[in-house]
Amino acid sequence: MLFDQVNRELDITMRHLEVLKAVIERGPIGILKLAEETGMPTHKVRYSLRVLEQEQLIKPSSYGAIKGSSVESFIADFEKDVDELIAKAELIKNMSRSF
Repeated sequence: MLFDQVNRELDITMRHLEVLKAVIERGPIGILKLAEETGMPTHKVRYSLRVLEQEQLIKPSSYGAIKGSSVESFIADFEKDVDELIAKAELIKNMSRSF
């Protein structure tokens, strides 16, 4: 219902983060190896790689994906960004008291 789209987006974001983590830890790494290690279908891995590349969090190499130029700033801001999401979720949760 109202939260279905948010839940889908969070699921996709979690998948992107899992792929990014694997690239950072084990890169260079290809699509097939990522799919095997994450247990995700290759089409979902491919989509996550495309999104991560657009954000410059990864970049392609002849040996597979490697971390990109924006990954350090992403990691530096990660906790702050997640805290902002949690704060918004708390505001929504507190709205239930007014119903």
